[in-house]
Amino acid sequence: MPIIVNLDVMLARRKMTLSQLSEQVDVTIANLSVLKTNKAKAVRFSTLEAICKALDCQPGDILEYMGEGE
Repeated sequence: MPIIVNLDVMLARRKMTLSQLSEQVDVTIANLSVLKTNKAKAVRFSTLEAICKALDCQPGDILEYMGEGE
């Protein structure tokens, strides 16, 4: 998949656990785990906004486009 989710990187930078993020953004750990492991097919803008607010980052810090040959 050409879109890579760097949620684990941002969590590490902010010294935050997935369960702490889950509480702050009101999204289940299971759903965040799907996102974190790059298994999500889509993400709602409202969820992305809440994650960015909780992690004090930009969407580009979490989502990365990687071309086919990269």
